[in-house]
Amino acid sequence: MKFIYNQLLFIIIALASCSNISQPTDPIPEYETFKIQSKKVGEERIINVWTPPNYKNDKDSLAVMYMADGGIKEDFPHIANTLAKLIKEKKIKPLILVGIENTERRRDLTGFTEIEKDKEIAAVVGGSEKFRAFINDELFPEINKRYRTTNEKSIIGESASGLFVMETFFLTPQMFDHYIAFDPSLWWNNHYLVRTAKEHLSKFPSNEKRVWFAGSNAKDISPFTKELANILKKENKANLKWKFSDEPKEKHTTIFRATKEKAIIWTLNKTE
Repeated sequence: MKFIYNQLLFIIIALASCSNISQPTDPIPEYETFKIQSKKVGEERIINVWTPPNYKNDKDSLAVMYMADGGIKEDFPHIANTLAKLIKEKKIKPLILVGIENTERRRDLTGFTEIEKDKEIAAVVGGSEKFRAFINDELFPEINKRYRTTNEKSIIGESASGLFVMETFFLTPQMFDHYIAFDPSLWWNNHYLVRTAKEHLSKFPSNEKRVWFAGSNAKDISPFTKELANILKKENKANLKWKFSDEPKEKHTTIFRATKEKAIIWTLNKTE
């Protein structure tokens, strides 16, 4: 019983965003916010948008990075400040950040599961398909209407949000051009995404995609990020540029901040 309790406790912690622990130290940048009534998820959602400093003075259209965990008390300030720093240092080109504030995080960021223990982490799970439809069918058009955007889109996430990033990469790869996932919860549904990776890669689109993912020393995550890296290496898709950052010295609660800059730079600069 003690083992089961400890295992369940780890699952709950892993699905919770670590950003809430350290978020108060992040200064809140200037940003815009609006609400959107979603038919896909059946509720009103708060959207936060950060634009680079010269956006209002320029006429250029910019690429867009999307993120769940995008509330002001979540990881939105953290990532906005990181992008601002990298843009100022000319390490990446200017882009727009769109943060989606959570309502029921574990519902939206998890897919279907046959594992009863998975279902114990929240009252409702398995809503990722509807959440993805909200982003694709409702949020994309709204952002394109409100801001000067190019067609280039990326998505970034950690833990359960990283799981959503990787699920989107495998199930609907055309949604984004670039995917960034830190310590994705690939154990979900008996590591379904890893078990079916080869099948999904066989149906991969012909245009180029980029995916960057990292694994900490977390025992329930590390084996699956490593296994996925081996699969990607063996499959060797010509149109898929990928990088796995194995971080055995990092914990689940530290890996996001420890690797964020190199993840964003590699993904957006497309240098290899």
